[in-house]
Amino acid sequence: MKSMTGYGYAEKAHPTFSLSVEIKSYNNRYLEIICNLPPFLGAYEAEISTLVSEKAARGRVEVFVKVKTLKSDLQVVVDKEAVERLSEAFAQIGIFSGKALKPALSDYLNQEGVLVGISERDSELYREDLFAALDEALNQFSAAKKREGKATALHLAELGKEISVSLAVIEANADRLEEHIKQNLLRRFHELLGDQQFDENRIIQEVAVMLVRYSATEEISRLGIHLQEYHSLLQAKEPVGKRLDFLCQEMNREINTIGSKSQLVEMNLEVVKMKNSLENIREQARNIE
Repeated sequence: MKSMTGYGYAEKAHPTFSLSVEIKSYNNRYLEIICNLPPFLGAYEAEISTLVSEKAARGRVEVFVKVKTLKSDLQVVVDKEAVERLSEAFAQIGIFSGKALKPALSDYLNQEGVLVGISERDSELYREDLFAALDEALNQFSAAKKREGKATALHLAELGKEISVSLAVIEANADRLEEHIKQNLLRRFHELLGDQQFDENRIIQEVAVMLVRYSATEEISRLGIHLQEYHSLLQAKEPVGKRLDFLCQEMNREINTIGSKSQLVEMNLEVVKMKNSLENIREQARNIE
């Protein structure tokens, strides 16, 4: 079992640059990978996303890649055509003004476009360090997800045991509940009919039909089956978050039905405990892949 939340960080040093990769993930219904890369590394986004998807099945995963230049690769060149156009312009200004004009060097340097900076950044230069750092960060990220997932699985197992204990108490009182319902129904029949003649066998048949309606035996049985599946999912190697969420819905339905049928204080108290445990399970399951 893995958690949807995790963190990983790694950095690499190069003679001309340093590079870092940071990975964070949060709860999300589906897998969503967000890559924040410098523009000159944009070509690697798809490859990075593929590698991340091998470590995460669900969640919002954010990947941050930062590059710090240690030795500038900036080249400054003079735009010859821009200088020639400026010279022509200065000459025309002298002619039109009728005054001798001798432009200084600063007059050229202050004009935009005369000096052009060119940065030659070949993405292949960063590839080896980028994916080495990514691999290290992903390993940390995956380890964190497994570590947190293991702790969550232990907690979920304890919560499941709490529901099992309460279910055992309810199951032990199931026959008593049916007898309680039966006696109440018979008493009501006698109260309504009084001394009038009536077919007792017919009444018993009606009581039996109503017992089927008010008995919680089927719900108890189904909840027990759901709990077996629940503990089985906790041992699974593949992602089970969505299946756990669905199973919680089914368990909640059975618990609510048992609660609506129960007329015994002992059973009602256990239903409350089960609802509380199940709510904690659903809260924990939201963080599972």
